[in-house]
Amino acid sequence: MKGKLVTLLKRLECFIALAILPFLGIIVSGKNINDYLEFPPYTLYVEHAPFSRIVFILMALFVGIVTLPFIIKSFKGTVHPCGCGTNRPPEGTVKTTAPQNTAFPWWGWSGLLLGGISWFFSWTRFSWFTPFQLYTFTPLWLGYIIVVNALTYKKTSQSMLTHRPKYFLGLFALSAVFWWYFEILNRFVQNWYYVEVNHLPPLSYFFFATLAFSTVLPAVLGTYELLKANPNRCASLDEFPAFRVHLNKNIAYVPLIASCLSLFFLGIFPDTLYPLLWLSPLITITSWQVIRGQKTIFNQCAQGRFRKIILLSLSALICGFFWEMWNYYSLAKWVYTVPFVQRFKIFEMPLLGYAGYLPFGLECACISDFFFNFKTIKIDKNFT
Repeated sequence: MKGKLVTLLKRLECFIALAILPFLGIIVSGKNINDYLEFPPYTLYVEHAPFSRIVFILMALFVGIVTLPFIIKSFKGTVHPCGCGTNRPPEGTVKTTAPQNTAFPWWGWSGLLLGGISWFFSWTRFSWFTPFQLYTFTPLWLGYIIVVNALTYKKTSQSMLTHRPKYFLGLFALSAVFWWYFEILNRFVQNWYYVEVNHLPPLSYFFFATLAFSTVLPAVLGTYELLKANPNRCASLDEFPAFRVHLNKNIAYVPLIASCLSLFFLGIFPDTLYPLLWLSPLITITSWQVIRGQKTIFNQCAQGRFRKIILLSLSALICGFFWEMWNYYSLAKWVYTVPFVQRFKIFEMPLLGYAGYLPFGLECACISDFFFNFKTIKIDKNFT
């Protein structure tokens, strides 16, 4: 137990060091460091570039090129008798033996009730409820988390909530730290800011924000568990050609150093580097795992199996839809200011902003594995 705690603290120190890098960049550039230390962060001091049609088109093409092969593949196969989406069961497909007609658990109904009531009060404006109006986010997402676990339980007779309670509760604590890390990075690009919370004193802001941030990982990974509970869905995503990549650990230092440099320059060039806010944790963790000779989230891709990373990305996108939808009519809410692509909004989010949820789903799984998996799993050096 003591060894695990030491390992956990060392890994936490790694992210503290990464959070310091943008501040060092600001100091070197000569900018006013006090702007970035304001808490709560109410002042808007980053001036963003206006909408650019060329940048929008280029980014849209990039997102399309990356995602289109997986979209085509998921619809390409015919239906197999076992329920797979292809003509044959893909390698590694596991047939579920869980009861198919497990009743929806009673605690799932409590989650629906909690979510429904919270949604109602989040979007309404009763004068008697005004003192509590700001605090509907957390119970709303607790309801969502309970419901997705209940649906998983109905499908497989088990869930994180019922069968891995320590891990489930640990996700809440890790999630709070995880999202505060993104809040720190956002100080340097200011791609989003919060409204109707200006009157909160620092301690209250920290407490209620931490409660809200604690729901992120349980929501995304709970949604992934639900999607994974249907093992034969999107099975064709496990049928891409396999490929071998020789692992040179020295090469892994290149993306690791690049991600650190991007964080260092984040506040100096916020309009150029803001997409790396969502990629730097993923690059950092996977690069470090490769250097340590450990298994990464991309290992199965070398075997042509992409279902896990696609379901993780889809899980974050599903949660992103609900985040943006429930945020739209809430009193306390966030508003986006994204350079170059601030057009064609779906709720408050610009259309291309939803692409950020795709790598975010992978980051959620990586960060969970990084902090909760203390085993060193050596991998074949010929594969990534």
